[in-house]
Amino acid sequence: MPDKLNKEKCPVCNEKELELTETSYNIPHFGKCFLMVMNCQACKYHSSDIQSEEVKPPSKITFEVEKKEDLNVRVIKSAEANVKIPQLRMSMESGPNSIGFLTNVEGLLRRFKKIVEDQKESAEDPSIKKKAKNLLKKFWKIECGDLKVKIILEDHTGNSAILSDKAIVKKL
Repeated sequence: MPDKLNKEKCPVCNEKELELTETSYNIPHFGKCFLMVMNCQACKYHSSDIQSEEVKPPSKITFEVEKKEDLNVRVIKSAEANVKIPQLRMSMESGPNSIGFLTNVEGLLRRFKKIVEDQKESAEDPSIKKKAKNLLKKFWKIECGDLKVKIILEDHTGNSAILSDKAIVKKL
């Protein structure tokens, strides 16, 4: 059962409409961790992070998506982690507004895909639309298991993981 605090002061709009939620999970091969979420009903501010109960060393995790089944592999990304997909020349850098999340490889790829779809829709330059269209074709091939890509998670807090025997973990 998650712990909740309601009607807290929002750091963005200062209204007392912030809900704080902390949920603990015991994730196999990772251990106990806590997902902390802030949601403001007034201004729609949202923030989340995940932290491991035990202190882990800074790490670089590399995982190769080789087949459709790899899309189901669990991903734990802390707010401090950087995500890179070199073959697509895409990355997600940590910063003040970064969030942590629990997902799977498919969910992680969908976050990147959504950005490309949004850019394709809003771009006026035909060359940008064409690049986005080609990138979306690559996402489709990955989803079908026809294109291999590497996903790299770099986390100096050690609070991220890709839960697969195929994941290669190195110290940063």
